[in-house]
Amino acid sequence: MTGPVVQDLGSLPGDVVLFGGPYSNLQALEALADEVAGRAALCTGDVVAYCGDPAATVARMRALGWPVVAGNCERQLAAGAMDCGCGFDDGTACDLLSRGWYAHADAEVDDEARHWMDGLPDIITFTAHGKRYAAIHGGVTAINRFLWPVSPTAEFDEEIATFTDLVGPVDGIIAGHSGIPFVKDIAPVTWINAGAIGLPPHDGKPQTRYTVLGADGVTIRTLDYDVMGAVAAMEHAGLTQGYHRALTTGIWPSEDILPMELRR
Repeated sequence: MTGPVVQDLGSLPGDVVLFGGPYSNLQALEALADEVAGRAALCTGDVVAYCGDPAATVARMRALGWPVVAGNCERQLAAGAMDCGCGFDDGTACDLLSRGWYAHADAEVDDEARHWMDGLPDIITFTAHGKRYAAIHGGVTAINRFLWPVSPTAEFDEEIATFTDLVGPVDGIIAGHSGIPFVKDIAPVTWINAGAIGLPPHDGKPQTRYTVLGADGVTIRTLDYDVMGAVAAMEHAGLTQGYHRALTTGIWPSEDILPMELRR
């Protein structure tokens, strides 16, 4: 059995923009491209998911040339799998709703895009501002592992230990998957969930989130974009099961995936 594919970017100068979950939201990706403005950027995966423009979002991401960690959606589409592999419990709202958007993505994404997805690394490492970082999608023990700001410390400790065995000591681990941005110090590592740009973080506002890694630390920032354009793309694609409303209301239709402490 082969181990994870690791890509090392070397030393990145200046501020580094970190983000996850474009989720087929082309309008959000275009807005982020304007925000990046020549800085280094890195994506924690799930380029394709809930929203209406999977093929165009993949094409734009490839054109931008930013490094991307493979998300579960990329791995599943590359393999021709029948579901998103998100790790949702059977029968939950996330599980039921994913059947619609994944089928749309599966129909839209071509073989060339799947080949690109198949070649994405599992882990990306780099140094910035004198510290060493590593990026994954969900967890290194499982690509679709949900780690929340309220998850038990033991779950983070398990990931950090496994990570260290694979790539050596790091100062920070950058992740995505859950869609909720947070920064959590778990000695000796800072765990950074960079957030998702494709859906708001279930906070009642339409803005999404990305993160900037700077000389003074980590900053979570809001992203304004053409929300109504993204909604129109979803409606045109027939993706009207609830996530299209989440773009404007800021509330997920799938709250049952969240720990009780994070539900509204």
